[in-house]
Amino acid sequence: MPSLKGAVVLVTGANGGIGTHFVHQALARGAAKVYASARTPRAWDDERIVPLTLDVTNSASIQAAVAAAPDVTVLINNAGASTSTPGILSHTDAEIRANVETNFLGPLFLARAFAPILSAKTGAVIIDIHSALSWYAVAGIYSATKAALWSATNSLRLELAPAGVHVVGVHVAYVDTAMAAHSNDPKKDPADLVHVVFDAVEAGEYEVLADDTSINLKAGLSAPLENFYPQLADAKL
Repeated sequence: MPSLKGAVVLVTGANGGIGTHFVHQALARGAAKVYASARTPRAWDDERIVPLTLDVTNSASIQAAVAAAPDVTVLINNAGASTSTPGILSHTDAEIRANVETNFLGPLFLARAFAPILSAKTGAVIIDIHSALSWYAVAGIYSATKAALWSATNSLRLELAPAGVHVVGVHVAYVDTAMAAHSNDPKKDPADLVHVVFDAVEAGEYEVLADDTSINLKAGLSAPLENFYPQLADAKL
């Protein structure tokens, strides 16, 4: 089974609420080093934490990260972008491009860039943070990019399995971070989310349904669309 003990972890979006917990909990589980990456990395008070400049939307930045962190055994694609409005037709060109580049292309290109390194390691892992909205298209381009990442994660899992790289996809609804500050819906504590994710990784699981919303949405995928989206009942035909 994969283990965090002795691992060298790279976390994208490490400055954020979820990313910070990935950094600290990886060390608590025995990781030897954590690359804490962000566009503007911050200082940390632990010599085992290595700040790393990384813009997941920039190919040169990704290649620089690969060169700077050739010892990585666990890649955590956590960085993400959201939108100001839910309707896909109301998103600006900039919002659409930012979501596609950050939520989909960034994790995909980063996984592709690190694949040769991870494939040469024993017990290597990729963790992709999806969303409950991967399965519920009410958040416009955000939902679309998370659905695309879910599909890409499934493809990566199949392609990297022969090399022994364990690929984990994580689905969760609102988490109590700055990105979800606009919502009054129930939110999962980011520390609890990361604990659940790392438990799943060390148990050899491929998919994490981190809350009831994610469990219910996946269970409902086989239902007729009219059941899944009751607002369609009022649609004009």
